[in-house]
Amino acid sequence: MKNFYYYLIVLCMLVFAVSCKSKTKSETENTVEDKTPQKPYKTYNDAIVFKTLSMEFIGPDTITSGWNTFKYVNQSNETHFILFDKYPEGKTIEDGEKEIIPVFDKGMDLINEGNTEAGFAEFGKLPEWFPNIVFTGGSGLIAGGQYSITTLHLEPGYYVLECYVKMPNGKFHNAMGMVKQLIVKEEDSGYNAPQEDVVITISNDNGIVFNDSLAKGQTVFKVEFPDQKVHENYVQSDVHLAQLTAEANLDSLESWMDWSNPKGLITPVPKGVTFLGGIQELPAGKHGYFTADLRPGKYVFISEVPGAKRKNLLKVFEIKD
Repeated sequence: MKNFYYYLIVLCMLVFAVSCKSKTKSETENTVEDKTPQKPYKTYNDAIVFKTLSMEFIGPDTITSGWNTFKYVNQSNETHFILFDKYPEGKTIEDGEKEIIPVFDKGMDLINEGNTEAGFAEFGKLPEWFPNIVFTGGSGLIAGGQYSITTLHLEPGYYVLECYVKMPNGKFHNAMGMVKQLIVKEEDSGYNAPQEDVVITISNDNGIVFNDSLAKGQTVFKVEFPDQKVHENYVQSDVHLAQLTAEANLDSLESWMDWSNPKGLITPVPKGVTFLGGIQELPAGKHGYFTADLRPGKYVFISEVPGAKRKNLLKVFEIKD
């Protein structure tokens, strides 16, 4: 009889142990499943990399045409961007350095001196081929120590990469050598456009339009330009992403985004603003992509134009935890 009770106790203990083990395993599996991301995190290991250490673009001189993803690594202490300028046939970076950069440089000097009318009159001396430059996108403003991801479709041709953020003394970065030529070959990359998570539409009538409910995490934005126009400061509509702290002042940021303002696009950026990329202007009917890792907090999409707010080209949004 003693043996019977002994075996019964042992059997109960085994059943209890197996039950606990099964429960623990089930709970562990559920926990792992809950933490699994909804989609794979893109590493962009095959991206074309450009770097800035101080006031330059370090990267390839020749790339394939078609869809390409660019990773711009800003290892400097200043905010920069990359604008891809497709030059008309027969024109090169030397022509731009001789006929375009000095005109903007002198015009900005006059504006900084308080002679705005003479400054804008100076821009009338731009070469006749300047309107034939096609601005084909590029990385939005990106803070020092950060990197941006931009995907563009480039036609074969001769391009110049530039940044015209201004130094504390008001001089444009491109006047300090922040330009680079890039040859885009006839050979196609063979890549396809990425799958977007969110669509942003930028138009003359409606400004920046997107789904106001954005989720945290890595997000691929498709930016569509159904139309396009040249604004008062000679630039077209684009979109830049920035994270804001409580220190940020939207009026100051809006004013800073206009390079023709003496205090616009000048180092340092307004307090409480960290730029995280975006996409530069594209021609009407074109689209491109940029990727950002959205953490909980307050953000803004803003275009590099005068009066962005009244043009609906300044949109604040929040990412919840």
